[in-house]
Amino acid sequence: QFVESGGGLVQPGGSLRLSCASSGFTLGNYVIGWFRQAPGKEREGVSSITSRGVTTTYADSVKGRFTISRDNAKNTVYLQMNSLKPEDTAVYYCAAKSSGILGSLRATAYTYWGQGTQVTVSS
Repeated sequence: QFVESGGGLVQPGGSLRLSCASSGFTLGNYVIGWFRQAPGKEREGVSSITSRGVTTTYADSVKGRFTISRDNAKNTVYLQMNSLKPEDTAVYYCAAKSSGILGSLRATAYTYWGQGTQVTVSS
């Protein structure tokens, strides 16, 4: 239902912008979260944004470096990632909560998931 894009290989200190889009799902009706999972690690909540974009939430590890935003007219949610570090390397997923209006970084709060996009930060 979702398609993530924008991942790739970037050097430490670089930037990427991830996009989460859907052709058959109105993202503007849902709280959207970004998550990531590195090899051998549990899925980690990175950021979330409420349906109208009023409230955003960030994991401590990305505060000040990542920015979540949404353009409901384009049915797209973005994750701008700056000052990337090797420890940011992971598969990044977007997800939607099926109910509720509050943001969350808990993966169990989300019902609908994309397939993920790989982000690799390496020199």
